[in-house]
Amino acid sequence: MASYVPTRLVPLDGDRALLYIAGQVAIRDGKLMTGRVPEEVSIEQAQEAARVCALNILAQIESAAGLERVEQIAQLTGWVLSSDGFAQQPEVINAASDLIGQVLGEPGKHTRAAVGTNALPRNVTVEIAATVVVRTDS
Repeated sequence: MASYVPTRLVPLDGDRALLYIAGQVAIRDGKLMTGRVPEEVSIEQAQEAARVCALNILAQIESAAGLERVEQIAQLTGWVLSSDGFAQQPEVINAASDLIGQVLGEPGKHTRAAVGTNALPRNVTVEIAATVVVRTDS
């Protein structure tokens, strides 16, 4: 097993902390959502994978700090397994950004990077990491 944790809470000043969430991948019905966009999976299928990643991020937030303690999502970094010449990574990662915004409202607005890559672990279609500012007061 690798020496990493899925989340890391780093205290800031006062009653706030940064919550780093390791890259989340999409699993549906116990199977990884895999394939290169648009060669093996459609943009719509990739967007669905991005939404599943976003749900996993929300679950990690809930487990580590609680969704009610989110002050703001600071940043998402999303990687899309892309065929040569594919340039619509923002449209794929928009699906995750939109879902997080719908769930959290104003605190869900964030900066973001949407990056195309020629390889991701286990051939997953999308991987998304997050940095979140959370309140640590009781």
